[in-house]
Amino acid sequence: MELMFSKLLTQTDVQIRLSVPTRILCLLPFTDGDAGHRYADLRVKDGGSGHVWTFRCIWRDGVYAKPVFSKGWLEFVYAKNLKIYDKVDLYVERDVDEASVAYTIEVRRNILRLMGQDIWIEVEYLHHYGLA
Repeated sequence: MELMFSKLLTQTDVQIRLSVPTRILCLLPFTDGDAGHRYADLRVKDGGSGHVWTFRCIWRDGVYAKPVFSKGWLEFVYAKNLKIYDKVDLYVERDVDEASVAYTIEVRRNILRLMGQDIWIEVEYLHHYGLA
């Protein structure tokens, strides 16, 4: 698996949409949509639960061409009870023949700092530590 991006969630990310780096655009299968928008519907496997989610990545033409995950993203946020400063990692795995692409998402929460190191736990397992 190849890490596409890693991000600490912001207030906008957990309340409206996930802003993603423009450098990942070449890794997504975009389709032309209405009003100068391009979109890609991604089937993304949750690395914690194994559940498959569908996120729509929208990319607008123009000066502010920042791509975002819109449709499906907030459903994921609510289901996982994500918070500001949780860490999202999105991975891509390519088939040997490069014909198919699979995406995996992992979300972790920083639960403490120990001896100068941040301790991150997959949000799926926070209840094991009495933190959910």
